[in-house]
Amino acid sequence: MVSLANFLLKQDHILLDGAMGTQLAERGLSMGGQNNVTNPGEVVEIHKQYAACGCHILITNTLTMNRIYIETHNVGVDVREVNLAGARLAKSVAGKDLYVLGNLSSTGKMLKPYGDVSEQGAEETFKEQASFLSEGGVDGFIIETMFDLREALCALRACKSVASLPVLVSMAFATMKNGGHTMMGNSATECARALTEAGASAIGGNCGDLDPSQMAEVTTVIREATSLPILAQPNAGKPRLIDNQTIYDMKPDTFALGMAKCIRAGARLIGGCCGTSPAHISALAEVLEYNRVKQ
Repeated sequence: MVSLANFLLKQDHILLDGAMGTQLAERGLSMGGQNNVTNPGEVVEIHKQYAACGCHILITNTLTMNRIYIETHNVGVDVREVNLAGARLAKSVAGKDLYVLGNLSSTGKMLKPYGDVSEQGAEETFKEQASFLSEGGVDGFIIETMFDLREALCALRACKSVASLPVLVSMAFATMKNGGHTMMGNSATECARALTEAGASAIGGNCGDLDPSQMAEVTTVIREATSLPILAQPNAGKPRLIDNQTIYDMKPDTFALGMAKCIRAGARLIGGCCGTSPAHISALAEVLEYNRVKQ
């Protein structure tokens, strides 16, 4: 198997997996990386279901398993143990046929001057997590669901300092206004240019408040700002609050139709975030197969 860096350059379209947290919730478990330690069998089963969809890449269940998040949210797991476990569970399913990306996300705290976390502190926290994921044998990193470009850059620098592996960076866009902006006001164009300059291997969007068709519009904007591969991992539709529960109810076929627009807009790496399931990813696999045959 070629290195992930070469695969990213040579493969026309790459299928990522779907949501982990909402799949765990459907099994009656809490959403989070702690399940790597407390319920590893369930995590493995979800990885297996996504692998069976024809994914090229699996993503570790380690989204917010950095020291700041774990300690401030009282997650109750050891940082090294939970990240090593997450990497090894995904690798056990991937074997020699699939790649594994070590997943990092926000500390859950705002950077100064809006919060009390310094950029140096955030970078050191991400560096620690990335080192454990690298020790676990991941083929690259994916930094996801980032609302603050500064924090995303901290995570990117941290990953690049730990290992010479590809680093994908995905921002969470909250609005389509003026081409797409994050909750912190970072534009899609600004994110694309800054992350490209900082050495990301691929960039794009996930989660947030945009549906797949809107993600396609953001993809178009990003495409104009970078020559890097673009990834798109929207939720299964816009989140809706029903009986105090956040619901994502876009059907797999509708999701796939929206994702086809992302592909036409220039996305080369596609997958799903909150609310997506193996059924959604299987529908995406069919879209990719249709495009391959059509070509």
